Amino acid sequence: MTFNDIFKSGFLENIGSVSVLDMAMALILALGLGVFIFYVYKKTFSGVMYSSSFGVTLIALTMITTVVILAVTSNVVLSLGMVGALSIVRFRTAIKEPLDIAFLFWSIAAGIVLAAGLIPLALVGSLAIGVVLLVFVNRKPYLNPYIVVIKCENHDSEQQAVEFLKSKVQRCVVKSKMAQKGNIELNIEVRMREDNTDFINTLAEMTGISSAVLVSYNGEYMG
Repeated sequence: MTFNDIFKSGFLENIGSVSVLDMAMALILALGLGVFIFYVYKKTFSGVMYSSSFGVTLIALTMITTVVILAVTSNVVLSLGMVGALSIVRFRTAIKEPLDIAFLFWSIAAGIVLAAGLIPLALVGSLAIGVVLLVFVNRKPYLNPYIVVIKCENHDSEQQAVEFLKSKVQRCVVKSKMAQKGNIELNIEVRMREDNTDFINTLAEMTGISSAVLVSYNGEYMG
């Protein structure tokens, strides 16, 4: 094979560059991996609004990447042209959840590795990633930080509320304090020992406490 033969291109010559069996096997495996990624995404989703279209996108993205890589590996000229074509593609959709980026890269990586013929790596790697995500993302939420908002009447009720919280939670740190005549508002970060929020009810019923609110906090929003 000469240098000119490598870059010789023709439409009819490219038809048989990838066998039907290879295409069918790659697409079936890509579909299976895409469904597995979608299942892990559905089980580990912890956002506010679940988007089923994003899950379907993960399946489609795995299969599309497999098709693209199969085409690239079958023809050198096509690979050079596809690099230029894909370089002009821009995506404007904002990714709100950081974990969604991991799922997008996972789908793309699974399609690339699968189309490259590294089937054991694609299967074992996807299984390992899925297990890690299921274990670490689905941890109990009481380990995450919470914010307790307390409205007190005076200094004595404030001290009483803080001492009560210290006895009920693992960690208690005052983040902010606003004081007005007859009204003190505290924002306290807490780490609970267990998944039990009954102490907020007891706190709200204490003398000198007008209200007590518990909200989850992940560093970006409270809700």
